Amino acid sequence: MAPLLVAVIGGYLLGSVPVAVLVGRAHGLDPREAGDRNPGFWNMMEQLGWKAAVPVFAGDMLKGTAAGLVGLAVSGGETGTLGTVAGASVPPVYAAVAAAMAGHAWPVFAGRRGGRSILTFSGGFAVLCPPAFALGIALLIGTSLALRSFAWGTRVAVFSLPALQLLFAPAVHVAGTGLLMCLIGLRFGQAAVASRRA
Repeated sequence: MAPLLVAVIGGYLLGSVPVAVLVGRAHGLDPREAGDRNPGFWNMMEQLGWKAAVPVFAGDMLKGTAAGLVGLAVSGGETGTLGTVAGASVPPVYAAVAAAMAGHAWPVFAGRRGGRSILTFSGGFAVLCPPAFALGIALLIGTSLALRSFAWGTRVAVFSLPALQLLFAPAVHVAGTGLLMCLIGLRFGQAAVASRRA
């Protein structure tokens, strides 16, 4: 129980670091009050350009990766095929990544006004299933080049991750990944409702 608790608390605190807000502040912008009001990579790119958005991209991904590594460390670091999380490490790592995504979405350090957790999920998935993550990166690059659209490359890569994970992990792990992705869907739904009210 203790490893799970540490994983959740650590993951939530890591996820709560408001990278986009901090980067935006350095440029005199609050992304929660500009564009689509989403404090994440895409809004920062549209408001301030690639140069300012790259640290947000890296920071939001690293939050998920760091949370997953915390979960792995406190649970004995059990891994299987090509580093895929296994055994007693599965629940704490999934819990840590979920908590980081929740922290990103409802950050304690930024008035609970956060982003949609896509990059935090992706960074966490790199710990959950490294080989599927690597294939996802290859798919991202290939699709982006073929369609000349990084946005479409990202969509294809992210939505392909559960299918790619099936090549290396049992179906129950893929179901867990699906639950993580439901958090992203929840955030998009909340954003749509807020937009209609506005």
